Amino acid sequence: MTDSNATRVHLTLDSVLDSVETVETLAETFAQRAGFDEDTASQIAMVSREATVNAIVHGNQYDPAKHVNITMEITQAILEIRIADEGAGLDADALPDPLAPENILLPSGRGVFLMRAIMDEVHFHKLTPGTEIEMVKHRDQKETHP
Repeated sequence: MTDSNATRVHLTLDSVLDSVETVETLAETFAQRAGFDEDTASQIAMVSREATVNAIVHGNQYDPAKHVNITMEITQAILEIRIADEGAGLDADALPDPLAPENILLPSGRGVFLMRAIMDEVHFHKLTPGTEIEMVKHRDQKETHP
C-alpha cells in the first residue's frame, strides 16, 4: 500500500465501510511513526475512523460515484490527517451538542466532539463539492523526528 517509512501518503478510497479499516490502520501507523505512545496512537486512529465514517455515510451517502480522499503527513512539528468527501458539504457549527440532555442517549453524533477532544486542532474546509476535515496533533520535538 505505502512505503513503510513514508512521511506523507495520499489515498483515494471508495465510499464503502470497508475503506474505514484502511484509514484506521494507516492513521495508527503514522501516529506511531510520529512518536506518539500506544494510547495516543490508538486515539488518533479512532478519530480518523470516525472522520472516515462521517465522510462515507453523511458526506457521500454511500454513493459509489463519490470517493473519500485521505492525506496523512508527518512533519517535524505535527501529524496532520485530512479526510475529504465529495458530498453536499457540512456546517460543523450547526452540529448538535452531543452532551445536551436531549442528545446524550443518541447512538451517534459524538465523532466531531471526540475529534476536538483528542486532536490539538480540528478544522473544517468547505470544498466544491464536499467537506474536508483537517486534524492536527502536535509532536513533542524532543522525542522523535520523521
